[in-house]
Amino acid sequence: MTHLRNLIRRTALCLSAALISAVSVRAADFTPAPQAFRQEISRVWPLPVASPNGFAVLDVAPDGTVRVTDGQQWFVLRADQWEVVPRPVNASADTTEIFIGGASRTVPISLAELRQIHRAGEAVWLATAKGVLRVTTTGPASLELADHDVRQVATGSNGVVLAATARGLWQRSATGNWKLIRATDEFGRVWTENDVRGVAIDRVGTWWVATPAGVIRRIGNQWSFFTGREGLPYADFTGAIVGDGSEVWFGTHRGAVQFDGEEWAYREGPLWLPGNDVRSLAADADGRVWFATDKGVGCIERRAMTLEEKAAYYEQEIERYIKRTPYGYTSEVGLGAPGDRSQIIQRDSDNDGLWTSMYGAGQCFAYGATRDPAAKKRAQQAFEALRFLQKVTQGGEHSPPKGFVARTIRPADWPDPNIGQAERDRKIREKDHQWKPLNPRWPRSADGQWYWKCDPSSDELDGHFFFYPAYYDLVAETDAEKERVREVVRDLADHLLAHDFALVDHDGKPTRWAVFSPRRLNDDPFWWVERGLNSLSILSYLTVAEHITGDAKYGRAVQELIEQHSYAANVMNAKMQMGVGSGNQSDDEMMFMCFYNLVRYTKSPKWREKWRFAFYYYWRIEEPELNPFFNFAYAAVGLGHTFTAAFGTTPVDPWSDWLADALVTLRGFPLDRVNWAHHNSHRLDLAPLRRQEMTDFATGQRPNRGGRVNGKVLPVENRHFNHWNTDPWQLDYGGDGRGLASGTVFLLPYYMGLYHGFIEKPQ
Repeated sequence: MTHLRNLIRRTALCLSAALISAVSVRAADFTPAPQAFRQEISRVWPLPVASPNGFAVLDVAPDGTVRVTDGQQWFVLRADQWEVVPRPVNASADTTEIFIGGASRTVPISLAELRQIHRAGEAVWLATAKGVLRVTTTGPASLELADHDVRQVATGSNGVVLAATARGLWQRSATGNWKLIRATDEFGRVWTENDVRGVAIDRVGTWWVATPAGVIRRIGNQWSFFTGREGLPYADFTGAIVGDGSEVWFGTHRGAVQFDGEEWAYREGPLWLPGNDVRSLAADADGRVWFATDKGVGCIERRAMTLEEKAAYYEQEIERYIKRTPYGYTSEVGLGAPGDRSQIIQRDSDNDGLWTSMYGAGQCFAYGATRDPAAKKRAQQAFEALRFLQKVTQGGEHSPPKGFVARTIRPADWPDPNIGQAERDRKIREKDHQWKPLNPRWPRSADGQWYWKCDPSSDELDGHFFFYPAYYDLVAETDAEKERVREVVRDLADHLLAHDFALVDHDGKPTRWAVFSPRRLNDDPFWWVERGLNSLSILSYLTVAEHITGDAKYGRAVQELIEQHSYAANVMNAKMQMGVGSGNQSDDEMMFMCFYNLVRYTKSPKWREKWRFAFYYYWRIEEPELNPFFNFAYAAVGLGHTFTAAFGTTPVDPWSDWLADALVTLRGFPLDRVNWAHHNSHRLDLAPLRRQEMTDFATGQRPNRGGRVNGKVLPVENRHFNHWNTDPWQLDYGGDGRGLASGTVFLLPYYMGLYHGFIEKPQ
């Protein structure tokens, strides 16, 4: 199936129906995704002042007590604080206290020589620089594997004892003798004769061995070998443990690796760990995995949760920290210190209208699916915020034509944002020769209370027109509410019709990007890259306007653009790109919003079928991005449909893993939306994009981009982004922990999936 899917991804437009149907899922072939899942959550405890060099060995006792050593002394975690464990009186520096059976036992190994601690029933096995020690309540046994640098010991329920050492993998017999184990791959290479970093035995007796070449698994007498080609993210190992269920975790000098038997996962950076140098691991009885690192101790747990509960968590964060001004604009905020929500720094975003539209659309879907009054209230607030962006521009000293919408607003008592704008315009124009200098770029409102930002782009309009039909159809229930929507949509659409399909600013000229006229898109070579997308946008706007207002003049304008200016054909190739990962991701986000509404609301069955196929053709390019919003937006109009052309009739259902991919991302979103940095370019499981796919038409080559060897982008757990316009093929993500993003990237697709029946309704 994987090979077939890869073949289909690379074929031309005239794919055979037989191949397509082999990887499509029809509307009746799926059941709604379940609400319940396990949410991954991390906690960290930084180093105490007394331990500046980091922790070395971790020990989690059966009663849950967490102890850690820095190679000089023991610390115990009590009430989220580190306490130094006093050394016994007259204890030698060449001995170590091991905690077992509610007491401590002295062993003839210094803390500096201790490598790992393995608890097995009534015994504790110590991996040390001098060999292996087995400790019981009666005291330590004699040193075994003397003069071996032992990194880790593992035991199995059938009495198997293994040791990972600098001189290979060793197995202990019942009589205490050790033999070297040779694991040979299909090429005749022996992986276990030296430098074995870690070893673990799971509950069913499977061996897991960590080496610099990769991970080895032994089931019975069969060896399997995992490298980056098989999805292993990293291999500079420091140890291995068995976690909850069938999970196996591996510590590395650059993060932690987890394998559940099917998928590999990588946890790196301050979102997941206090430090990336994981020196020791342990698992507790509650399924938590603990890590001793160079900068402290951390743990990762998987907590039972529902998608509904996750949505509620994000909603609380948005209400408490994110919403800005009494209108509730929803984007992101600054933090006074990394990860510290006690000091919130409010600031405007260049696209507050777009981000608030996407948040508001999610609330409309939520109300449509659940009839929750709280969702309706949030949707109403979003509508009023977007309406105000239209009203605030009118009546002041610099007033554009009626219907014009601002990008965003900021209070007049904030610093004047026009200061230094002329110099900023000059610098931008050096790179973008069509950039439009404006003075002022931030006019004052008629009442003097607000600065409003002009020069909105098509991004803003795409967001507004995406939101309004969802609000009109699902939330506005009275005639008065619906008329309030009609007024806003009518004014905006009439503005576009009156100004040659463009948004005209207070200087009487079109804005830099909100240009949709045939004269520019079809005849001006500077606009050829935008031709398909802007044609899609204006057709979507006018179609929505006719749907909401009932005024046929908008439909006539659509027909004019189709019949006289080929806009319908322009939409068939809606974005100039060169394959997977190429082009601008902001365009992708905009395109999915516009296609969703155009296909749903057009009155032309002929063009609906063709535009649906154009949407399908484009969704296939975006399919590897694991984007639940893209998957749900397309599935909502594509499931159960076909396209008929010269080569026959072809199903245009989304491919079979569209729902699973969406759920992987929705479940994987970290609860913490702080902009922590993520670094992935060193990983072993990466495949770079081709040169053609690296290209952005606007900025040229974009280096350091790629995905995993399975053809998909990195999981959402390994990336940070504020919105769906961020490049998912980027490998490294900067961040200092001083920004807090909203949960809209989760909420919009979750509520959309709920509304369209892709996710089961909450109980």
